Amino acid sequence: MKFLISVFILIYCFVFASTNANAQTKPTIQPKVEPQNNELNEVVIKRQASLIKYGANGNIDVNVANTLLATSSSVNEVLSRVPNVVVAEGQISVLGKGEAIIYLNGILINYERFAAIPVSQILKIEVISNPSSKYDAEGKAVINIITKRNIENGIMGTASQQVTVSEFAGTSTNTLLDFNYTKGKFSFITNYGLQLGKGRELLYTTRTRPNPDEFMRSQLTTDWKRQFNNYSNFGFGLQYAFSDKDYISLAYSGNIEDLGGVVESRNSIEDNTGTNFYATDIAKNDVLLNQFINLNYNMITDAKGSSLFIGTQYSNYNGTIHDFINENSLENEVNTEKYLKNNVANGINIIMAQVDYSKKNNKNTKLETGAKFSHATINSGTDFLIANPEDEVFELDSELSSDFSYKEKIGAAYFNYGNSWGEKFNFSVGARGEYTNYELFTNANGSRKFSKSYGNIFPNLLLNFDLSDDLKAHASYVSRITRPRYQALNPYVIYQDPFTTIEGNPNLLPEKIHAFEIGAMYKKFDFKMGYTYKTDPISAAALRGDTPNSYILRSLNLEKEHSYFASISRSFTSKWWTSTNTVSMNLTKAVDNAYAYALGPVKPQIYLYSNNTFTIPDWFKIQLLAWYLGDKSYGLRSDNSRSTVTLGIERNFFKDALKLNFTANDIFHDFMVSGNYTVGQTEIYYHRTYTSNYFKLIATYSFGNSKKTNYKKSEIGETENNRAR
Repeated sequence: MKFLISVFILIYCFVFASTNANAQTKPTIQPKVEPQNNELNEVVIKRQASLIKYGANGNIDVNVANTLLATSSSVNEVLSRVPNVVVAEGQISVLGKGEAIIYLNGILINYERFAAIPVSQILKIEVISNPSSKYDAEGKAVINIITKRNIENGIMGTASQQVTVSEFAGTSTNTLLDFNYTKGKFSFITNYGLQLGKGRELLYTTRTRPNPDEFMRSQLTTDWKRQFNNYSNFGFGLQYAFSDKDYISLAYSGNIEDLGGVVESRNSIEDNTGTNFYATDIAKNDVLLNQFINLNYNMITDAKGSSLFIGTQYSNYNGTIHDFINENSLENEVNTEKYLKNNVANGINIIMAQVDYSKKNNKNTKLETGAKFSHATINSGTDFLIANPEDEVFELDSELSSDFSYKEKIGAAYFNYGNSWGEKFNFSVGARGEYTNYELFTNANGSRKFSKSYGNIFPNLLLNFDLSDDLKAHASYVSRITRPRYQALNPYVIYQDPFTTIEGNPNLLPEKIHAFEIGAMYKKFDFKMGYTYKTDPISAAALRGDTPNSYILRSLNLEKEHSYFASISRSFTSKWWTSTNTVSMNLTKAVDNAYAYALGPVKPQIYLYSNNTFTIPDWFKIQLLAWYLGDKSYGLRSDNSRSTVTLGIERNFFKDALKLNFTANDIFHDFMVSGNYTVGQTEIYYHRTYTSNYFKLIATYSFGNSKKTNYKKSEIGETENNRAR
């Protein structure tokens, strides 16, 4: 019933928006020049500001400022409400493309810095589905977050207090502060955020070997009951403008994650000898400190708008884990108990430097070129200790303890050339070359040392056709790479229970992608379809361990993957109602011959999205958001459907200085990730529940005598930082 209600809302909003739009005055369509997007045309709808603008090159712009999206608790929550963007299991993906990398004002940033961006400073978000060679080859799509800017003197700031109540997880609070000061050539910006309270994640997994000779059925429930002792982010930056054409900026930012709480694991295992029960409680004491320093110089080099950027960044990650594990088991009607300690220390240091130069010969021609170098060093050590309850003397377990070190150097250079032929056609062509050298050492399961060097060229091509005032089309090809995250290479053990561990895979290979897309924009309709081919796609699976009933959750490379997608989108704007609607279809087939996956059906996946804002002048705004992501079968796995319906109401007070917002998120609690697959004669089913069903009250107060912000800090080369997650 809840699913039917969700689908009805989506279809009703999509059809009604399209029908109503025909009764409206024909919108004005104006060409708008975007300097960083090869001077492509966009549809700009007069009347109330539209939430979404569709670009003729397949990109979309999502307005955040002065919309209900601005009341989101985090950028992560904002993105979860953007069409064609899926946020789940620690990844941000664009449907039809795959995992995205995050940029801030056109410069790549890491996930931790991304999480620290105050939502109040965001102007809009660009979803770039066909990134040029200017963008790092890491990632299959680009999400560019653009903040508000200004040249006025003065003070501006916001203070926001959020209270979130969830029946599933409990209560949490989030306090957000940001402050900007500008006087003459000098600018200062600072921000601080503090999250306290509780969070929760629940995973139910079954593993079944139906073969009578080795029959086994495991029913495992893992409950992460998180306590946010101190989840805070902070930062400040200084900027000095030498003239109206060049400036220098220095910034420091960081975040702390002090996590407590408990992980409760309950596992019953039935085999040919009977049924045994296992209970594991892990008392969490995990602390992570991330710090980043940026120094950047920007200059406009001529009257045509050519520019030079020089920047460097130092990133440091320091994490410690001190988990105490209490383990109980009932085997053959005998109770046993033991204690364990898991002590982990890890550090990551990354140094990067980057130069970008953009040359504009005229209004139709633009040449971009640049280079980047990064050096990453990762070290970690894991001590696993075990004691019996009788003596409580802990001794080192050498099989579960290990050391890990990794050094990586990446050099990159690119060019991108854009030009127009007449008024009907423009194009962009480019290539990016990257050379990688790394060394890896681990003594897990015996001492092993790996070293490798490899180079890649990533070409891209974008063609745009201005066929008429109402019809515009594009075609594109891009190639990308996804390198494994650093911790995915580290084979150290994350302990869940006696039969379940998470371990890295030092043999992981980079994933390579070739993506093709064609699209058209007719009046207010946006059509797209495409094909993506992947080699060595990075996936994960539960593989059998060294003992009969043990399993290791590990990242691995499949052989290849084919993916097709098609979508149609439509926006509608009136004086009191804005509506954005999308319907998409994805068809994916994964292929592998190394891990004994059982082959299954290949079925398309349907995606429906509708975001509606109703404005009652001088009173309040109401937002209704609903999306549905259908079942997906892609040969080796099957994913079950999930959906969400969110309702929010907002009102301003005291000449917009105070905003109050109340949101009921995921009303039916249908955002759950589940699916099944069979690998190595084991049938695996999983069902993961998040803290997505909650009520939230937000109060935001804005103060100061400046209407805009001036600070323009750029962050560079964050591909390596993203992999540090």
